Amino acid sequence: MLARRLPSILPDLTFEEALEITKIHSISGLLSENVPFIFKRPFRSPHHTITETSLVGGGRIPKPGEISLAHYGVLFLDELPEFNKSTLEVLRGPLEDKTVTISRVDFSTTYPCNFMFIASMNPCPCGYYGSTEKQCTCKEEQIQKYIHKISGPLLDRIDIHIEVESVNYQKLGNTSPSESSNEIRKRVNKARHIQLNRYKDYHIFSNSELTPALISKYCKLSPKSKQILETAFNRLGLSARAYSRILKVARTIADLDNSQHIQTHHLAEAIQYRSLDRKYWHR
Repeated sequence: MLARRLPSILPDLTFEEALEITKIHSISGLLSENVPFIFKRPFRSPHHTITETSLVGGGRIPKPGEISLAHYGVLFLDELPEFNKSTLEVLRGPLEDKTVTISRVDFSTTYPCNFMFIASMNPCPCGYYGSTEKQCTCKEEQIQKYIHKISGPLLDRIDIHIEVESVNYQKLGNTSPSESSNEIRKRVNKARHIQLNRYKDYHIFSNSELTPALISKYCKLSPKSKQILETAFNRLGLSARAYSRILKVARTIADLDNSQHIQTHHLAEAIQYRSLDRKYWHR
């Protein structure tokens, strides 16, 4: 439910983004006379039985796959361990490069695939490992086998890991007003405009597209923040990829806070989003 509502708070499409999305859907034959141009960010949620070709693209005449159809939008994989492991592994390159190249004997085609990757999974086959509401019935080896269907390199490419607890009846019956998607989207759009202005000379749209050189320029840390990040890097056993992703997330949190510089609390929040994999994958 949370994943399907994510597009409602994503920033508005720029004309350049909308044009790229429309081109991809046009090639795939998904446009109609009633909808000749796409103005909303795509949301793709393929079933766990999807093949590698359908996911990344291909065929005798190579067509864009789900990752390209989700370009500048969201690709949501529900119950991630249920997907074929080899199918998931083909995501590693596109998540890093933001493009996918499909090669044939006589030619090769490259499609863009700069999408937001969202995935959900249970902590174990029965779904109750670590729950305070119900006891888990799985054996230790079952839990480990289930968890390790997701490889470390793939997990390392996911910026934010969040554990969501089960919702009790009191919360479900709570009728107090909550913040609307429109209000949240206003904050997101404000942060996106900050990034568009900051990177207007580099032809990129957001912090997620920062190169190592741009990270060094726009994600500078104070001596105290550097010390905090170094401690987290050593204690959590973070990789170089996780290091750069923490800085990008911290930069985004600072933008949402309308802060010119990354503060210590921005960095601390970004670091805590990388701790979940150490809880389950390094037991």
